Amino acid sequence: MFEDLVARQAGVVSLAQASAYGYTPDRVRRRVREGRWRRLYPGVVLVGGHQLTDEARVRAAWLWASRRQRGRGPLTDGGVAVGGPAAAFWHGMQPCAPQVVDVSTPTGSRARSRPGVRVCRRVLPAVDVAPVRGVHVTGRALTALETAIVLPNGSAFLDRALQKHVSFADVYGAYCRSLGRRGSADMYRLLVIAADRADSAAERVVVKLLRTAGISGWVLGLPFGPYKIDLAFPDVKVAIEIDGWAWHVDQDRFVGDRRKQNALVRAGWTVLRFTWHDLTRTPGAVVAQIAAALA
Repeated sequence: MFEDLVARQAGVVSLAQASAYGYTPDRVRRRVREGRWRRLYPGVVLVGGHQLTDEARVRAAWLWASRRQRGRGPLTDGGVAVGGPAAAFWHGMQPCAPQVVDVSTPTGSRARSRPGVRVCRRVLPAVDVAPVRGVHVTGRALTALETAIVLPNGSAFLDRALQKHVSFADVYGAYCRSLGRRGSADMYRLLVIAADRADSAAERVVVKLLRTAGISGWVLGLPFGPYKIDLAFPDVKVAIEIDGWAWHVDQDRFVGDRRKQNALVRAGWTVLRFTWHDLTRTPGAVVAQIAAALA
């Protein structure tokens, strides 16, 4: 039934879909004129009684772009797919969709960017396209990368994605297939940090922050019983512990870090813990906390 289709698609239907259920173009136009249905894009409408939700906006963008592409190639390899943060929303990686939905279309497509939809022409291999709830979106690995490089908290987003949604090997594979595309250099920088557990990279960042702030007296890798303190101020017993990206932390390491921290506290040390995301997103706050502890 038409009502079942409308319910499955959050109220959004294409003219081709409506036609399959007996709605002629004239009948659809009449309903739009009467205000019973709402025209979202050419050939795509929102049926009356339904709100324009994030799901409806993403689905409408894909239906419109697919309609523009129909007859000019398959919808997987070299076809139409929602990407970026909108795909992250569709995969459940983000709580909401962006105001502008990114849609990839093949070279030669007739689709043009319009309010609410940004069109990118490129050929996507089939492995990087996935059908999800009736919409073709970029696969989880490529979605994680392309979303991470455009979000202000991209490293934290990629960290969550690696914990919950996709493996590092899959993300690296998606990066290799993206070489030469716009944004691939930014993808590379994130992957290098993720690949080395972020610990060594985080140490370099915190050392640079301390030197820039004129703070001295610290020692890297100070031995402490069976442990090593990541960065220590031995004269005042202040220990800085750096947590890498959470997706790397296994149970043994988690337990070991907590035992080391407990031993330091029992020995009279002040322990400050910072993550990679603290160091890169709020460096001023990190320096201020360290300076306060030293004072």
